[in-house]
Amino acid sequence: MTFQQVFGYEPAVRYSAPGRVNLIGEHTDYNDGYVLPFAIDRRTTSDIAPREDRVIRVASSFDPEGGPVSLSLDELDPAHMTGWSAYVFGIAWALREQAGADLSGRTGFDVFIDSDVPVGAGLSSSAAIECGVALAFTDLWDLGLDRKTLARVGQYSENHAVGAPTGIMDQSASLLGEQDAVVFLDCRTLDTAVVDLALEANDLEILVVDTRVEHAHATGGYKARRDSCEKGAQVLGVPALRDVSVDDLPRAQELLDDETFRRVRHIVTEDQRVLDTVRTLREQGPRAIGSLLVASHESMRDDFEISVPELDLAVSTAVAHGAVGARMTGGGFGGAAIALVDREARDRIAAAVTAAFASAGYREPSVFTVRAAQGARRDA
Repeated sequence: MTFQQVFGYEPAVRYSAPGRVNLIGEHTDYNDGYVLPFAIDRRTTSDIAPREDRVIRVASSFDPEGGPVSLSLDELDPAHMTGWSAYVFGIAWALREQAGADLSGRTGFDVFIDSDVPVGAGLSSSAAIECGVALAFTDLWDLGLDRKTLARVGQYSENHAVGAPTGIMDQSASLLGEQDAVVFLDCRTLDTAVVDLALEANDLEILVVDTRVEHAHATGGYKARRDSCEKGAQVLGVPALRDVSVDDLPRAQELLDDETFRRVRHIVTEDQRVLDTVRTLREQGPRAIGSLLVASHESMRDDFEISVPELDLAVSTAVAHGAVGARMTGGGFGGAAIALVDREARDRIAAAVTAAFASAGYREPSVFTVRAAQGARRDA
């Protein structure tokens, strides 16, 4: 299905935005902490044409109904947004509500979404939609908003229009990513630094193991973990867990119940691992970060309890067969694991993981490589 097949004419312009892999720093973003994601070479495209009225019509290649969903700019409200189309309509609403954009007198668009970012794999397929659409609407409406502002717009839309209580990491990676580099993001200040990943120079690749166990941020465990973090910060008397250091953990253990303490310990040690990874990349290069990746996975498995058996098997198998390091990535409760591997060992490790899944009776994973890529852009 294409824009022309749905709307009967050709689009005027195409924008695209990438999914992301988080190298390290999981669930630290909504705790005002540090993250280290990179944009990937899997993208979501938005084919767009302006309309003469105030209606936005959206359709996508992955909508089983096929037909466009419509909403007027005069009716922008989360109560009128359902399903996947909320990721598009929500951006227009958030540009007005969060960024203060004046949409009076603006005309609408026809929008067609296509994507090769796997849905449900923890690679931020939702942020890829949001960021491509946000950049497109900003350009076409001539709003003059910078990319850091658009990251906030995307997060606001996902939190309040879609209903997923996510942090700002995904949108920042999708908008700010650069080739063969990671984005070091301070989620409190939104200060960013691009850090060379240098995988190509070191004959390394990132192998993604999509377990095909789908997760949903808007439900269940994600919200419970966020609530635990907020509880921990409140008891410890700090604005956010960003303000708790590793040296503070013995005191935290005295004040918190066991479950809340373990949630807090993950965030505090994960923040430190992000800082250690940035320093290690700069001083020693990517081959030296393997133990940090593995420690991150163990913390997510044991303290934050967001892994699943399929993710644990993917990580342990990759490491046992020679990966430099491996960890689950994304919000957890399914999704994907990543492994940092030598290029010459990629196929062997991928085959070992696939065989291990078969032996365990799990669904066959989708295993593929990703490269760190450029962020959201106008394509044509």
